[in-house]
Amino acid sequence: MNRLLKEIQRTPFGGAGKPEPLKGGLKDTWSRRINEKDRLVYKIEDNAILILQCRGHYSDS
Repeated sequence: MNRLLKEIQRTPFGGAGKPEPLKGGLKDTWSRRINEKDRLVYKIEDNAILILQCRGHYSDS
């Protein structure tokens, strides 16, 4: 997790975790892979990382 946060600080829209912009009404919101199942969802506001969701992107089914 710390590795991803440092990567977001360095390159908010590129780098590790396969960053992708979210679709729909979530303008300027990005997702990165934590692992095969979980995602980190974030925005960059005023040069700060705002974490919106951590884990739980896909169900176990």
